[in-house]
Amino acid sequence: MLCRLTIRDFVLVDRLELEFHAGFGSLTGETGAGKSILVDALAFALGERADVGMIRSGSEKAEVTAEFALDGSPAAMEWLRAHDLESDGGLLLRRLVDTGGRSRAYLNGSPVTVQQLREVAESLVDIHGQHAHQSLMRGEAQRALLDSHARLNALLVDVGAAWRQWRDARATLNAARDGVEALAAEREQLTWQTSELAALGVSTQEWLTLNEEHKRLAHTASLVEGAHYSLQLLADGDAACETQVGAAANRLEALSDYDPALREITALLQSARAELGEAISTLRRYTNRAETDPQRLTAVERRIEAILDCARKFRCAPEELPTLLARWQERLTALGEAADLAGLAERVELARRHYESLAASLSDRRAEAAEALGRDVSQVMQQLALSGGRFEVGLLPIEGGSAFGLEQVEFRLSGLAGNGARPLAKVASGGELSRISLAIQVVTSQAASVPTLIFDEVDVGIGGGVAEIVGHLLRDLGSDRQVLCVTHLPQVAARANWQWLVSKSTVSGQVRSLVTELDEKARIEEIARMLGGVEITSITRQHAREMLS
Repeated sequence: MLCRLTIRDFVLVDRLELEFHAGFGSLTGETGAGKSILVDALAFALGERADVGMIRSGSEKAEVTAEFALDGSPAAMEWLRAHDLESDGGLLLRRLVDTGGRSRAYLNGSPVTVQQLREVAESLVDIHGQHAHQSLMRGEAQRALLDSHARLNALLVDVGAAWRQWRDARATLNAARDGVEALAAEREQLTWQTSELAALGVSTQEWLTLNEEHKRLAHTASLVEGAHYSLQLLADGDAACETQVGAAANRLEALSDYDPALREITALLQSARAELGEAISTLRRYTNRAETDPQRLTAVERRIEAILDCARKFRCAPEELPTLLARWQERLTALGEAADLAGLAERVELARRHYESLAASLSDRRAEAAEALGRDVSQVMQQLALSGGRFEVGLLPIEGGSAFGLEQVEFRLSGLAGNGARPLAKVASGGELSRISLAIQVVTSQAASVPTLIFDEVDVGIGGGVAEIVGHLLRDLGSDRQVLCVTHLPQVAARANWQWLVSKSTVSGQVRSLVTELDEKARIEEIARMLGGVEITSITRQHAREMLS
């Protein structure tokens, strides 16, 4: 569960450290105090999009750190092991964004990508936004919700990949049918080009070796002359270095009996004399071996010229010729396959069968999940003053299929005002839509394994006895996981196990958000404020006290 959230210079918050508790907690306060800012800060730490607008005015960066205990998160522990990240049963997520728009992320102190933050966050926290009911109007959001609830995302990825393979195979077949002549011309040109390059038979290593050999052969005379000159200086001349060093070493060795300090110098000279002798021997062998070879030089120059001519013809560097040959050969193979219309048609058919097999499996699992979701949401709706209403998940066939499968998902509602099953967007009012959205979120959250649930003003448009039921539903959710709800409803806040108050203050001309954990007495005052009225009376406080009890 979420244990601690530390926020620095985020929107209206300068510095804030929050200790979270288990069970159901409520977050209340006046409108505009910054309640949703805390949810936004947590979402930022979990990998949501970074924006320089998140940085508090006058600050250089915003930083949020979220600390989790992983006792009830086996998926997160497995993810950490798979990515070789250390954990002692806890997880620390840290995210920063600076005024230049650069974002950095850390996991247990190790730098990670934002995508990795999102991956591990999926098994830790589920955030339901205050505008969630609006997304229910869109078909793609309905499909995504059903697939996520039924844990079909992995299968959906496979279906999408199979769809693209089928689509690409069809495109290749159609292009082959429409461009037979163009493909034949391209194949003919590539055939003689690859034949010429293959006949040349050059490799990158040969080109490098030829250049080194040519440089040596072209300068053989200078090399031999330089070697003989060096031998004269070192060994063969009247004042040869070898003789001079030997004489100095012998002279100092004789004098070292008088002064032992000369022995170290003598040893160094003897070593230099030995190395000089080795160099002279090696240089003599070089001069005996180094001879001019005009025929080999001519052969090397002809080979280099042939390679350069070919490189100029095909407009590339000589060392790129082997890569060019490999690319042309690969293209020729592809053209050969494209010319085989029967083979391409067979590939299309195999891709179609593979897609339809996966898509059929996806459809079967969707049908099971749709029936269960419709039944469970309908049950919760009865508690939310939608008595007689029935929620259904329709699966509408798509001709030819799509990357998302063989059907489109459509949420439907029936039984309200005597209506038959019709699309949700056409029959539900704003208040009904809010309650249906909450019912869906409660059902999907109950089925999920995520240990922490955040509800950000999802009870908008709800009041009275329904609000009290919402509070009970959230408290029930909090019995086996951590639940935090941002709310304006006293009936919801009163059902919480613990409560925070968000308020605003002005310090040195800057507006800042503050969060206070409320004790029993302070909760009575806050619930009384939420119940309304210009002045809080003893009757209002008594009502608040009764709600909390």
